[in-house]
Amino acid sequence: MKEILSSQLQSIKEGGTWKTERVITSPQEGAINIENSDRKVLNFCANNYLGLSAHPEVVDACTTALGSHGAGLSSVRFICGTQNIHKDLERKIATFHGRQDAILYISCFDANAGLFEVLLTPEDAVLSDELNHASIIDGIRLCKAKKFRYKHKNMEDLEAKLQEADEAGARMKLIATDGVFSMDGNVAPLDKICDLADKYNALTFIDECHATGFFGKTGRGTEEYFGLEGRVTIINSTLGKALGGAAGGYTTGPAELVQLLRQTSRPYLFSNSCPPPIVASASKVFDMLMDGSPLTQKVAENTKYFREKMLKAGFNVIGDDHPICPVMMPDERTAVEFSDAMIERGIYVIGFTFPVVPRGKARIRVQMSAAHTIEQVEECINAFIEVGKEKDVI
Repeated sequence: MKEILSSQLQSIKEGGTWKTERVITSPQEGAINIENSDRKVLNFCANNYLGLSAHPEVVDACTTALGSHGAGLSSVRFICGTQNIHKDLERKIATFHGRQDAILYISCFDANAGLFEVLLTPEDAVLSDELNHASIIDGIRLCKAKKFRYKHKNMEDLEAKLQEADEAGARMKLIATDGVFSMDGNVAPLDKICDLADKYNALTFIDECHATGFFGKTGRGTEEYFGLEGRVTIINSTLGKALGGAAGGYTTGPAELVQLLRQTSRPYLFSNSCPPPIVASASKVFDMLMDGSPLTQKVAENTKYFREKMLKAGFNVIGDDHPICPVMMPDERTAVEFSDAMIERGIYVIGFTFPVVPRGKARIRVQMSAAHTIEQVEECINAFIEVGKEKDVI
């Protein structure tokens, strides 16, 4: 076994795609400390979209819950793992999204793993965007429904697949898509998806991990971005990105679905309950958002500034008007070397290579945060231009 694995590891190194974990020695903020460095670097690759991972109010809510409700529950929810704060958070999630009910998981990966197997039977069909997140793909694999994969954001292909599902006699049809695709920073055409769902009497599911809390005018995500509030059947999302940055995920939607998930969803039934400090920190973030936070506007302003300046400098920045800003690289080795050169200039970014992205699609995925000042965004842009010229990228 060791010989086989060593050969595979050597191939990764020779291919220039070896991933090294940089060790952070400070809280997750706009500027961070990393191991073996005596200066702070600006972090432009975290999912900390609202800058709340180390926000004083969020941290205070966390430490307060640690004292009042403990570090953990040593149990799953249905045995003795449900506290009043878990139920309070589920109510806030449902209210925030305008849904009937919500159910917490230890991660959104678990929420995606637990949904499709419960909802869909061999009589049903699921139609999935070909670039959906790995957790959606894995969740769909667990169910016995007829499976259709449509071309990325291609509504003609989706409609053809819906017709195929009808011809196959599907009882229920579920269209599954990311709201925002994390590798490309592009947004699903949710308005057209909902129109097709109405036309073919289908259900809709979106994963909102890279939208909840900061995308749309008040952070309600892709639905709000398109003005489609209430039209999506099921929303899954995470607490581990914009909503405090710790861990946890959820499903929100019809009350009957949530009740069935509580009874039969395997990740819910067999995984420990979310720790009280995580529940409390996420609950605080929802309070801040529902009270009207200016942070969604701040991250939008930073995003607009970065994209405009980088495009003007000659970089190929793909994606839609979203804080995920992938800067495309000519090859995988350049992406890795480029990110190393950026860290030397005090900018923390990571080169994304196969298998995280397809071969030939290497990139530096820059992510904007409300934690960044415009001056820090400008510093990042200047470093990109300097390294870009050195590496003949621009």
